[in-house]
Parts: sequence; structure tokens; C-alpha cells
Amino acid sequence: MEDNIILIGPPGVGKSTVGVLLAKALSKPFVDTDIIIQAVAGRRLQDILDTQGVEAFRRIEEECILNLGVSNYVIATGGSVVYSPKAMVHLKSSGITVYLSLSCDVLLDRIEANLDTRGVVLPSAQSFEEMYEERRPLYRRCADVEVDCTGLNHEQVVMRIAAALGYEI
Repeated sequence: MEDNIILIGPPGVGKSTVGVLLAKALSKPFVDTDIIIQAVAGRRLQDILDTQGVEAFRRIEEECILNLGVSNYVIATGGSVVYSPKAMVHLKSSGITVYLSLSCDVLLDRIEANLDTRGVVLPSAQSFEEMYEERRPLYRRCADVEVDCTGLNHEQVVMRIAAALGYEI
């Protein structure tokens, strides 16, 4: 297969970690769109959110995605990419979109300690739980495949994605 594999899902689900492992297992290059955003902006995601706000961050994210022109990659996206229909159309035109899902409680356990510093696109009036409920239908609508990560370690998630996409590892 020569298509990109695009990982989407909420903050803390493991898109970046699983993406690196999946790319290694499938002998594909890997790119993390959050790292591209940081490189283009010249600062951390949280700094962009703190100084420019959520809407500016989303514009920067969309621009970075629209300028992404890779093939046969594993791509880890930021959790908020699904707010941009243009970005999702661009991504989906180059590959298959895999939604990594987990319960809100598990995600909160994973990221609660650094929620305020990890660059989560969360409007000030919105709780993590509200953001989760708002985004879940967006992830499902944008996904070609959903992989439930409940109770799985990163290697098991990689195996489940590969199997769902017809790869033998």
C-alpha cells in the first residue's frame, strides 16, 4: 500500500507514540503535525494557545496540514484537526484515516498532570469532558477505521491498526 495512514483522536490517546511504532513496523516515514506546527511557529503549542488563542492556533494548524504533501507516511495529527473540514479533506485525499479511541476517564488519567502545558486546544469555558463529547462524533465522521485502544498497550494498538488495514507485521 502506498497511501498515508493518518491517526486521529483525542489528546492522550497515543497518536504520536503509536505513530512512530506503526511507521517502524511498516517501514514508512513518520510525521507528527504538532511538531510541524511548533517548527513553523517557532514555539511550543501551549505558547501559541496562551499568546494567540484557540482560533489562531486552529488557523495555523489548518495551514500546516494544507501544506503537508507526503505520501506513504504515517501521520499523527493534533486532536483538534477534526475542526477543520479543509484539513480533513486534504488528509483523507492522501490516505486512510484511523481514529484511535479511548474513554474520557482513561484519557484524563493519562494527561491530567500536564493538561495545562501540553497544548490541548481547549477553550477556557470548556472542560476536557465537554471537549471529548464534542469531538467524538467528529472523529467518527472523519474516520475510515476506528480502533478501540481500551486495555491495549502501544504495541497491541499497532498490531490492531495493521490488522484492520490489511498489513502483515
